[in-house]
Amino acid sequence: MQNMDEFRKKAQQAIEWIAGYYEHIDEYPVKSQVNPGAIYNELPGGLPEKGEEIDRMIRDFDDLLLKGITHWQSPRFFAYFPANTSLPSLIAEMMTAAIGAQGMKWETSPAVAELEQKVMEWLRDAIGLPGVFEGVIQDSASTSSLVAILTAREQASGYDVNEEGLMHQGRFRVYASSEAHSSIERAVKVAGLGRKNLVRIPVDEAFRMETGKLEEAIKKDREAGYRPLCVVATLGTTGSTAVDPLKEVGEISRRHNIWLHVDAAYAGSALILSEYRWMIEGIEAVDSFVFNPHKWLFTNFDCSAYFVRDAKALTNTFQLVPEYLKTRSDDYVNNYSDWTIPLGRRFRALKLWFVLRYYGLQGLQQKLQHHLELARDFRQKVAGHPDFEILAPMTMNVVCFRMKPEGVQSEEKLNELNEELLHSVNATGKIYITHTKLDGIYTLRMVIAQTHVEGRHVEEAWQVLQGKARTIMSTVSGSRS
Repeated sequence: MQNMDEFRKKAQQAIEWIAGYYEHIDEYPVKSQVNPGAIYNELPGGLPEKGEEIDRMIRDFDDLLLKGITHWQSPRFFAYFPANTSLPSLIAEMMTAAIGAQGMKWETSPAVAELEQKVMEWLRDAIGLPGVFEGVIQDSASTSSLVAILTAREQASGYDVNEEGLMHQGRFRVYASSEAHSSIERAVKVAGLGRKNLVRIPVDEAFRMETGKLEEAIKKDREAGYRPLCVVATLGTTGSTAVDPLKEVGEISRRHNIWLHVDAAYAGSALILSEYRWMIEGIEAVDSFVFNPHKWLFTNFDCSAYFVRDAKALTNTFQLVPEYLKTRSDDYVNNYSDWTIPLGRRFRALKLWFVLRYYGLQGLQQKLQHHLELARDFRQKVAGHPDFEILAPMTMNVVCFRMKPEGVQSEEKLNELNEELLHSVNATGKIYITHTKLDGIYTLRMVIAQTHVEGRHVEEAWQVLQGKARTIMSTVSGSRS
């Protein structure tokens, strides 16, 4: 592009594409229907010798790539946990890209650091964390949990592992429920503790950590010469959004002087609602806490809010200042590169600032309440149908269920039928759901949290599910007869 006039013209084409995409997003198959390799094989074999026009790239995006996109922003996306965005977040992200700031130090862009400090204080207060917590934006909850375990490791070793390594420390142990996210296991591996030193604690009938089993495991490990290091409590497990009893877990962690980290990646957003503050009863014993605004607070990926009680323990773990990064302001400001694993940092706070200001606390609360109401209605329909059953308590807006036709008693057969139901539903392109296994049972998950979802989208999902279930059940009945 030779000048700003040309840029304005081309950029306007991109803006029009984005606006059109959101106007017609309902028309795309929610889950991409292409086979492996289909996109790759249609792309040119090598780098073009001469530059090409933006117009052609936009056309090629439509023709070559769009069919390989799963539309996470579709209001008919009910899979996984969402990675939501919103229009104010998109606008901020464009401005962030335009500025191209590298916010590793306060000096490299003071506004990047100071806005992050302010919006993290807003978030902390909005979800009810005590004022002693300080926050930093990480890229994901996976990174945040790794940061927590590394900080716990360094604090427990007097920051000796960073200097000498793990060879003289004995075997540290980390504790999490059997329903905790796989990122905790990955963090234990990456932190050098060894995946065998993640102790999985059994869960109760509601899939919450059994605190009595936690205390037994800690005591047993101490007697065996292990070093209990960190407990991870989950608020909103991935499988069923179960909530570990934080108060009891906190009392055990304090009694044994163990770092307590809370993974509230998805469910933490619900803390802006007063009726969900029960989840953080016992927060006074927590050392670190993470939740993702990029899941259920309409701020596009990536944006993970990580809070720590002792910020000095965090910076002592990561701070390393070579000569070329030393500045006169270092003793007076937050250099957030000292709070994270990477040195480089994007200006993530801007999109969060736009979202929080655009909706306001009341607007965010209303959207979450709407999602919760839609989920309650969907659960009621499932529970009232003779060929379906609910498989887990509904904590918020995730419904765990399965098809259970009359006369089919074999759990293995039921698992097969529900897997078939999942794939047949997703193959329609009309909706997208995913599954988990709870106590070995193949479980369908309906997550009603997309930014623009409405009752008609949920009703359509229910009609699709019933229609495909009838087809499968007729096959089962035919095979029996």
